[in-house]
Amino acid sequence: MASRGGVNAPPDPVRATLVAILRQLNQADTANEGEAMEQALELPEIEGRLTDFWAVEQGSIKVSLALGLLLRNRLVAVQAPGEYSWQRQRNATHRYQITPEGKKFLVDSITTSDRIT
Repeated sequence: MASRGGVNAPPDPVRATLVAILRQLNQADTANEGEAMEQALELPEIEGRLTDFWAVEQGSIKVSLALGLLLRNRLVAVQAPGEYSWQRQRNATHRYQITPEGKKFLVDSITTSDRIT
């Protein structure tokens, strides 16, 4: 755990959740390269992937609110619903995909958290 001024600071649940969402979206983007429809996740899929994440599990933050913050800051983009998804076996609802700015933020966050202060 990083320390500030010699004192261990507790992890920020909002920032940790933002990074966790970006990790999931980045993983979907990378795993499904070349399949634009599958490179994005729906809100229930993101929530399902984060059910065991400590900040969500504690009720400290709602995934939908964190996702909204990422959208407002253009770290995540929304795709319109309507296309049939063979992977989901139904018409998909709004899907969320990490943007280049989101990838940069994720890399910077991981790099920063790996540093010893």
